Amino acid sequence: MIKLENDTLTVTILTKGAELTSIKRKDNKIEYLWQADPKYWGRHAPVLFPFVGRLKEDRYEVAGKTYPMGQHGFARDCEFEIMHQTDSTVTLKLSDSPSTKERYPYAFHLLITYTLTGNTVTTAYHVENPASDEPLYFSIGAHPGFNIPLTTDTKFEDYYFSFSPRKTRTTIPLSGAYLNTPCKTLAQTNTDIALTRSLFDNDAMIYETKGENIFTIKSEKTEHSVAVRFVDFPYVGIWSPPQTDAPFVCIEPWFGIADDMNATGKIEEKLGIQTLAPQKSFEAAFEITVN
Repeated sequence: MIKLENDTLTVTILTKGAELTSIKRKDNKIEYLWQADPKYWGRHAPVLFPFVGRLKEDRYEVAGKTYPMGQHGFARDCEFEIMHQTDSTVTLKLSDSPSTKERYPYAFHLLITYTLTGNTVTTAYHVENPASDEPLYFSIGAHPGFNIPLTTDTKFEDYYFSFSPRKTRTTIPLSGAYLNTPCKTLAQTNTDIALTRSLFDNDAMIYETKGENIFTIKSEKTEHSVAVRFVDFPYVGIWSPPQTDAPFVCIEPWFGIADDMNATGKIEEKLGIQTLAPQKSFEAAFEITVN
């Protein structure tokens, strides 16, 4: 278990999956991160790599060969190496191995850096393609869950989503585990949306995003809130387990997305796939701010 802290926050991280497991403010003692109760969902904030979401029939194809792959890839279950650590920052690394190449035939280096600044936790992704002669196809994304309600005197339905900028965004509905891309529509994210259980009747809400976005969960009944800020991530998911009373909500910035119903299975044709040229690297970051 890795522990980071500054004057405001105490944060813990596992080397398994490089997963955030706790975000607490020192002044109010609130635990903002979901604590992985397996009754609802046994994870905190998994790293999604090298795929985001479900692949059609849980498999994909590279150069005519088919590979199996479970939802959200394998990084969340792999042991990462600590590369650098101070009181308020840590960098963890995962590289390809004979085990990963059985499911994903690419060389890669994945580095994840967590940094505390005031009441904000920044998660930075760095993906390298060490190959000299072939592109790296991958997706990467976040899946942090946040305790809602944040205080004992509020309830789930007391909270709402606030979006910045306040504008409509394209939403992509799910049909089972897959995207129903022909039924894309505009979502009314130009106004606040009350948090209700029925929002998740069809599983996650998925939006296309551009530029800077801040998605916040807040309530008129408490000053405490959680905000996720991300820049140039093409997608974001909002999820809480459907048909349950699960006391948490996930806000998930993604560079990648689940397959749609008509996916061919070929990795180079996959919706949302990132393509990294030989000897090149990819970088992205998002912030979690807790009040």
